[in-house]
Amino acid sequence: MYKLIAYVLFMGWTASLAAQRVHHKLQRQLTAACAGFGGQVGFYVLDLKTGKTASFNADTVFPTASIVKLPILLGVMDKLEKGTLSYHQKLVYKDSLLYEGEDILGSFKNDEPIELSKVMMLMLTTSDNTASLWLQSLAGGGQAVNALLSEAGYTHTRINSRTPNRDSARKQFGWGQTTPQEMAMLMNGIVNNTLISSNASQKMLKLLGRNYWDEEGLSAIPAGVFVASKNGAVNASRSELMYVNGKRRPYILSIFTKNNTDQSWTPQNEAWVLTRKVSALVWQYFNP
Repeated sequence: MYKLIAYVLFMGWTASLAAQRVHHKLQRQLTAACAGFGGQVGFYVLDLKTGKTASFNADTVFPTASIVKLPILLGVMDKLEKGTLSYHQKLVYKDSLLYEGEDILGSFKNDEPIELSKVMMLMLTTSDNTASLWLQSLAGGGQAVNALLSEAGYTHTRINSRTPNRDSARKQFGWGQTTPQEMAMLMNGIVNNTLISSNASQKMLKLLGRNYWDEEGLSAIPAGVFVASKNGAVNASRSELMYVNGKRRPYILSIFTKNNTDQSWTPQNEAWVLTRKVSALVWQYFNP
């Protein structure tokens, strides 16, 4: 569909190249930084200039938490490309859409209008769960998004919540699941304009460049550098995905954790401290 088939070939080529070319020094540094972590951690770094990688547990399945909103975005963009949805179309919020929490959209009054584009902004920028579940439905539901992911060559990245026949996976992983490598390759497809279409990929990249949650991995990146990113956090899992357009060398970093012993919600949470450390190491390695 569109360029999804081309992306499958591209992803296979990149994976083959990466298997042969490794930033061994960076991989040693990152693996050492992860040693002793109270839980399980996996990372995948892709050097976009050379194709070299650094990885650890890159094919292990982790909960996505809110990073599931990237596959949801893919589903919405597919509908936009087909003309089923329109970026600036008016939607009407209903109280039945509310997902209890601190979401902005959940504070809307029943029957209050809002543009689809703004619902998408809330999903990606503030990680609004009410907006995200609404968009998952508008994208055709988890089953439709999972079909797109399967067509694009992903075997582990899936939406579980509110999706038929995914109950056991939801109990294990929550809303969604993925691997560090697969999520990095999804971002790589967007960066290389090979997901859905060139225009769709460029739009997704811009939308992902407006992340409100910038105090963890993003905190290691200077303010003048463009970054497209998405975070995910639940009690026992904290993860982050980012494309960093560094002046010397652009790269993608995907770091996921699960079964975390430290489930606190302070800046000193062990997984968040690790994420900041790993992000700083990768930035300094590519942009000394």
